[in-house]
Amino acid sequence: MIGEISLDGVYIPSLLLFACAALVLTGLLTGLLSLIGAYRLVAYRPIADLAIFLLILAAIVRYTEGWGIQT
Repeated sequence: MIGEISLDGVYIPSLLLFACAALVLTGLLTGLLSLIGAYRLVAYRPIADLAIFLLILAAIVRYTEGWGIQT
């Protein structure tokens, strides 16, 4: 994971961009889970949504871990 990304000279923390991407993917996944009725197996939906968001964010960070290394 790189520290920041430059967009037209404005430095934006990469974690902010990753969190925005994870939020979009979480919205899509929770919509799909709601559509198929998987939430009836969950006792408290907001905690499940938070866990899904954190898992997706961790996967994005893990996948982009080597992008900032320049050899």
